[in-house]
Amino acid sequence: PMIQDVLRAEGLPLDLAYVPLIESAFKPNALSKAKAKGIWQFMRGTALENGLKHDWYIDERSDPEKATRAAAKYLKTLYGMFDDWHLALASYNGGPGRVQRAMKRSGRDDFWKLSSTKRYLPRETRDYVPLILAAVIIARNPTQYGMNVMPIEVPAVETVTLATGVDLRRVAEWAGTPVQTIQDLNPELRRWTTPLAATDYELKVPEGTADVISARMLEVSADELAPLNRHTVKNGETLLSISKKLKVSRTDLAEANYLSPKAALKTGQQLIIPRAPTLLLAANTDTTAPAAQTASISGVAPVETDAVPASATVTNAPARVERATEKVIHRVRRGDTLFSIAKRYDTTVEELKEWNRLRSNAIQIGQRLTIFRDGGPSTN
Repeated sequence: PMIQDVLRAEGLPLDLAYVPLIESAFKPNALSKAKAKGIWQFMRGTALENGLKHDWYIDERSDPEKATRAAAKYLKTLYGMFDDWHLALASYNGGPGRVQRAMKRSGRDDFWKLSSTKRYLPRETRDYVPLILAAVIIARNPTQYGMNVMPIEVPAVETVTLATGVDLRRVAEWAGTPVQTIQDLNPELRRWTTPLAATDYELKVPEGTADVISARMLEVSADELAPLNRHTVKNGETLLSISKKLKVSRTDLAEANYLSPKAALKTGQQLIIPRAPTLLLAANTDTTAPAAQTASISGVAPVETDAVPASATVTNAPARVERATEKVIHRVRRGDTLFSIAKRYDTTVEELKEWNRLRSNAIQIGQRLTIFRDGGPSTN
């Protein structure tokens, strides 16, 4: 219904609401091999062109409503280019440039004639439009095709406006809900904290908890809202030298501080270390950050992991208990490479090799790899 509301407001065909069924099965964090993400499977460049934000803290491709508004804008642009929905949908899959070149080479401006041969469009794009149309036909009358579609209960939510970054475990503690619930309501968040530079970030929380969270925020200092590991730059230090010293990615270190990876540093400058703080803030173990999760539309089964959550219990809210950085054991499956595993866990090949003392990039099926989420083992 949300998607159709957006399409209706933009004057677009409501049947386009079923495009995400083929793209991602409506999974907000679906990630393709080509790194397209979200229910609309936006590539990063196309997402940025259509108004979605992407940085170290957030990826708005994973927010269903924001991504839908961007998709409506993009689809309207494509239809304006081709004046034909079949060609517009083909270009949504294969890119407008590829479809335009195919039309020029073939001298055809009809999708069905263009796709009747293998010469002009790749198979994926030739199959894509029929898949969308089939999804529309079935979705209009699922019982005719033996499908019993059960309505999904939409979670009741409200929003809290945050003037600074806030640790999600704090929010979960105040809302009396698991951290996973907060993350599920805000799939665009990539980290354990809301964006540190945002002064009016809208965070979705369970209905009935916004006032409680707002009141509790007034009782806590900014440092306690988002306790962070920090590093004071010493004379001669660079992003590269600091990243090696602290065992974090230079790119992560730069992006977490809204810097270019090649940025020069000043002595005394304060840097945020892109690693979850060693203090567990939430009042029960159910609200600890979950193990890394991935979603794929490639048909490949999820990688089996043995997650070792860094959990501890706090009996009194002001008390703080140290915890270790979360460690994940990944069992190598057929088709895995160090590069694909690094991308899956948002780390680097170099860090994987260092953590597992690997001398080469060769790995074997069944091999167990140790992965430290958020950059590496925490130190005092």
